[in-house]
Amino acid sequence: MSQIPDHLRYADSHEWIDPSSPEAASVGISDHAQEELTDVVYLELPQVGATVSKGDAIAVIESVKAANDIFAPVSGEIVEVNEALADDPAPVNSDPYGGGWIFKINVGDSGELDSLMDAEAYRGHVG
Repeated sequence: MSQIPDHLRYADSHEWIDPSSPEAASVGISDHAQEELTDVVYLELPQVGATVSKGDAIAVIESVKAANDIFAPVSGEIVEVNEALADDPAPVNSDPYGGGWIFKINVGDSGELDSLMDAEAYRGHVG
């Protein structure tokens, strides 16, 4: 069974965001998503300074199974990326809610956080 931390918010496309620090909210993919992908072998990170809209495809993640887009869960500006993942994306699989964070975003509209699923709703979403 996938881990789904209660303090995070989740998008239908399986990205999580930590709303506790909206000026630099960490974003990654859920434990469920990394399990579905299996071993992540490559990650194309978004550009720091890029202004994105909720739902924009902003990064690419590749596994031994498939390549998928990573979408912005909210609108805002990318303020940091996890550069270590460019050389070794393994933490996306081994620690998706810790060392596997992918980027940080300055949330442009905090109301968009309310449109994301809480942990209970996400548990229902992934079945």
